[in-house]
Formats: sequence, structure tokens, C-alpha cells
Amino acid sequence: MDVLNLKEELIAYSKEIGIDKIGFTTADTFTELKSRLIKQQELKYQSGFEEPDIKKRVTPSLLLEEPRSIISIAIAYPSKMNNRVESKKGERRGIFSRASWGLDYHHVLNDRLHKLEEFISVRIPEARLKSMVDTGELSDRAVAERAGIGWSGKNCSIITPEFGSYVYLGEMITSIPFEPDTPIEDQCGSCTKCLDACPTGALVQGGQINAQRCISYLTQTKTFIPDEFRDKIGNRVYGCDSCQTACPVNKGKNFHFHEELEADSDIAKPLLKPILKLSNREFKAKFGSVAGSWRGKKPIQRNAIIALAHFKDITAIPELVDVLENEGSTVSRGTAAWALGKIGGETAFAALKKAQELETDLEVQNEIEKGLSYYR
Repeated sequence: MDVLNLKEELIAYSKEIGIDKIGFTTADTFTELKSRLIKQQELKYQSGFEEPDIKKRVTPSLLLEEPRSIISIAIAYPSKMNNRVESKKGERRGIFSRASWGLDYHHVLNDRLHKLEEFISVRIPEARLKSMVDTGELSDRAVAERAGIGWSGKNCSIITPEFGSYVYLGEMITSIPFEPDTPIEDQCGSCTKCLDACPTGALVQGGQINAQRCISYLTQTKTFIPDEFRDKIGNRVYGCDSCQTACPVNKGKNFHFHEELEADSDIAKPLLKPILKLSNREFKAKFGSVAGSWRGKKPIQRNAIIALAHFKDITAIPELVDVLENEGSTVSRGTAAWALGKIGGETAFAALKKAQELETDLEVQNEIEKGLSYYR
């Protein structure tokens, strides 16, 4: 098979199946990335969601026998909702980050990669292929950067000239020696708007992030949110887009190419109070199709409680009292106690005093004390 012609055929076919950008690179070890990952590990800046074996993250030959190249793909997603709903008094809403609008992107990119695999396999049946999206061993961003999809921005996102950083990434390791594409030169220059916009200072410097301080990471944890971050989370129930919306390259970038990635506004910007009452089955029925549901119901409920405190939503006090008195989750009960104190009022105070007498969990007792401290 003429590899050069196959590459051109793949590029043409990728457009037919809904891939917005495709690039090719070698399967060489990502040497520079390895040193950065080791440094991140030493500084304890990693989130813990990554592949723990750094060698696998940087060495394609550990993932596929005798790899020759890697194909990187990008799919653009919208930055604005077509049917935006407003948050209003008594009906406050949270917000999922743009990367969790529409159908879970893992399904979308895996579908495209599967089609590429089939296309290649028909032409080269003996080809060895391994695809991955986000949860795979390789760094999607490192592959995309080397394959010329975009440059690695100071906000630690891949920024494409065409779509900004509003792209999902995936890749396929292959045994085929495709001609590599040329990487794009860094175009961030002296701009630091993303660093300045980060609510928690998680962007330590251009291209380096302390994931432990990143709101996107914090909203996905299952433990109590540290006190210093609670007021900064605002009404985010999953993820954070501050470093993307601040980026000048992203200004005016809003692409609606894929119907399955369009936001259902009632899911992407959901009412907060109903979230507190959802059963696991109801949560899966409403939110199970989006990427932000992957950690389950409890983190979203905890974040919704923090968002209600952010709004000081007095109308949510009955729901928060119910969580404090009846919820099985220690984190939910404790966060509700803190939120009641933050919102204030006699009803909230009475509920906190009652809980103080009845609650046996020490962590929840600590949160009750934080709630009561607002009255002193």
C-alpha cells in the first residue's frame, strides 16, 4: 500500500465522518514530556486521575508492538448554548463546563477512531492499531502538539488556530509509517490572561498546572472541598472554563458542527435544588449521557450545595435542612451544614443547633461548627 496515498485518503475520509482536524506524528518516545511529568509528580501537582505509570504515558512502544506513527484527531465543540436558560431568584442554576455539554465526548471520539480503524484495516489488514481517548495511557495533548493539531497553550490546553482550545482530542497508535506533520509554533507570546483569570492560582506558570488547586479537578473529587476553594467554585457543578474564556484566541470561536455535542440547557445548566433530591437512578437518567457524570451523583450534589451557598439562596434552606438531617453521605451532610450557615437566617440556625446535638460524625460536627461561626 502506498502510505502517502493512504494518508491523503485518511485525511479526506476523516472529514466525511466528522473529524474536524487530523494530524500525524512519529511513535517516538515523548522525552521532553517525561521530564515534565516527573517534575509534576515530585511537586505533587498531579490530579491522580492520570495513568500512574509515567513510562506508559510517554512510550508508545509499551502500548503497541513496533509502532511507527500516531494519528491525532480533534473535534470542535460549541462555546455557547443555542437555547440558554437563565438563573433567577428561587430557581438558581449550576453550570457544567463546556467539555461536558452534549453526549459524552469519549463516545463521540471513540466512534470516529473506530471508523478510522475500519478504514485502515480494509486497506492494510495486517496493520496493528490502538486507539484511546483521554483515559488512555498517552497524553492526548502531547500527541496533538507533536502532530501539528495545535500548540500547547499556557492554560495547558491545545490551542488550534481554527477552533481555539474548544476541541476534544483522541489518538491512534499505528504500525504504519505515516509521514509526520509539522508542529505549530507557540503563539501565546507574552499573553498571561489565562494565568490571571484562574480563580485559584492553579496555573503556576505558563504550561504548568497544580491540578490539586484546579477547580475542574476539585469539582470531580469525592471528599470535602477545602475551605479556601469553596467561595471560588461559584455555581460550577462540574469543571471550569475560566482559562479558556479568558484566552484571546478563543474570542468569537463557537462551532456547532456536531449535533450530538449540542447542549441540552436543562442538563448543562441545571436547576440546583432538584439535584439534592435525585436518586441514583434519577441521576443516571438525567445526567448519565454527559461526561460530567463519570464520578457519580455525590460530587455533583456536593457542588450543587456549594452553589446554593454561593447564591445565598434562602429558598433552598428546606432542602439543605433535609440533606443535613437525612442524607447518608458524610460529605453531603457536612457541606449542607456549612451552606446553611453561609446563607443564614433563623431557620438555618435552628437546624444547625439541632444537628449539633444529634450528629455523631466528627467531620460533620466540624462543618456544623463552621456553619454556626457565621452567626458569631
